[in-house]
Amino acid sequence: MYSKNKTVVRSMDILNLFINHAELTFQEIIDLSGIPKTTVYRMLMSLEEMGLLEKGTDAKYRLGLMFLSFGHLVSSRLDIRRIALPVMQKLHDEVDEAINLIIRQEDEAIYIEKVDTHQKVRLYTAIGRRSPLYAGACSRVILSFLPQEEIERYVDEVELKPFAAGTITDKERLCETIQQTKKDGYAISHSELENHTSAIAAPIFNHKGEVVAGISMAGIEAHYQAEQVPLFAEKVKEAARQISERLGYRHA
Repeated sequence: MYSKNKTVVRSMDILNLFINHAELTFQEIIDLSGIPKTTVYRMLMSLEEMGLLEKGTDAKYRLGLMFLSFGHLVSSRLDIRRIALPVMQKLHDEVDEAINLIIRQEDEAIYIEKVDTHQKVRLYTAIGRRSPLYAGACSRVILSFLPQEEIERYVDEVELKPFAAGTITDKERLCETIQQTKKDGYAISHSELENHTSAIAAPIFNHKGEVVAGISMAGIEAHYQAEQVPLFAEKVKEAARQISERLGYRHA
């Protein structure tokens, strides 16, 4: 059983006061939190320095602008999930394959939504799971549509580690695959994150034309043979297009 960090817990106790109070004085924070004065002082200094709290000219504390950034990130991700889910459900009903929604988080991709009601075989994908941007179709489709300088930086710095039999571990091949993905408008993977599984993914763009997510169709490798790939690819690309348009994207 792990023990909670006392300083972190007390800091959260202070921040939680601002759920019900727009602004508080130093003394009010002490009175409401029950935390000793010297401890409150130290914590307020740290929270202010990190931008989580700000002190006005009236000597009252308020939530800092950092929370505006956090709130924007959370709301944008929730918007993508809300907008994407009906499209994902419709695609799942058509193909009976798992449909995944992934966003970028620095040099990783994280699964934030999944629809697999009809699929009998459960895959490696799960909400909250992370994967590096080079591994798997849904992760790599995000990488492939980043600005070129970001792609080059990533490829230069990343260490390619194998996860399954088909994981790309050669940088030259990774670059070739990225170029092919840009040309085709979709990415495909076979046994990259888990053996005997395949996926096809397409990029999702926001109103600025920036890639913000990826949608993929995934299942057992036997379902993703040559004759099925073009059909599946068009369906995934169409789903990505619908979601992108609902996010305000307009193709030039």
